[in-house]
Amino acid sequence: QVQLVESGGGSVQPGGSLRISCAPSTAIYRFNYMGWYRQAPGKRREMVATILRHGIPDYEDSVRGRFAISRNSADNTMYLQMTNLKPEDTAVYYCTGLLLNETYWGQGIQVTVDT
Repeated sequence: QVQLVESGGGSVQPGGSLRISCAPSTAIYRFNYMGWYRQAPGKRREMVATILRHGIPDYEDSVRGRFAISRNSADNTMYLQMTNLKPEDTAVYYCTGLLLNETYWGQGIQVTVDT
């Protein structure tokens, strides 16, 4: 069973930065697609950023220019660097990956942007 483990969440003030990580239990190069989704209280889960195996990223419009997704084979980790954070970025962030036609999800990690 493939596992995805998120880390690095927490609380930050508006305008601050945070980096969250996702470490898979198998080699990261095996995933065709990886990404970050988030779910705020009372809202649907939404895509934040995705990255394909060959490294092409895509972003939800509200985070484009503020967030950067990357995947690193050397440390077998996917990252989401978040800058200029806003209160509306507050949510549980989930790591996801597609491997051999099966989608895997992490357990989620809380990111809170508040004064």
